[in-house]
Amino acid sequence: MNIPPSATVNLALPRWAYVPGVEAEADHETLATAKALVPARFNGFVPARHPALRYGLGLNDAGFFWESHEILEAVWAAAPQGGRERILLRACIQIANANLKLRMGRFHAASRLFGEALAELDELGVRKAAGAGGGFADAFPTAALAGLLRTKRALPALSEADWVAIAGART
Repeated sequence: MNIPPSATVNLALPRWAYVPGVEAEADHETLATAKALVPARFNGFVPARHPALRYGLGLNDAGFFWESHEILEAVWAAAPQGGRERILLRACIQIANANLKLRMGRFHAASRLFGEALAELDELGVRKAAGAGGGFADAFPTAALAGLLRTKRALPALSEADWVAIAGART
């Protein structure tokens, strides 16, 4: 199933934020609704307004880092091979994972993951947009997000408060 980009879908937040080693398990039931919206394959590009994509990004920004990773990974798996969206999605997945590591007190791992996300954003910066617009990577403020990651990585030490909101890069 491919949801039209303008479709309005009301997706509930998970009942709790899963943290490995703290919670017994994640709220898979709530996440299943969003995962069901992801097609087997996107045609040409991942629409910027696709509800599962927007939900995954929103989960990160609401502090549901593990859940964000799960949804964004499902979208990434359906994204066209070699496409710009796959690169940007990998960066967003790494950011959500880094944010989770910050919550878990694994600050060195978080810094490494922020660095991996930054490398993905740098790669995206050298790839020319080939689509007709409307794709996730077409209008995303990649440079702003890369700048935010550089700022975090330049800190003498990271703390749990240094998590990155992906939408925080939007202008």
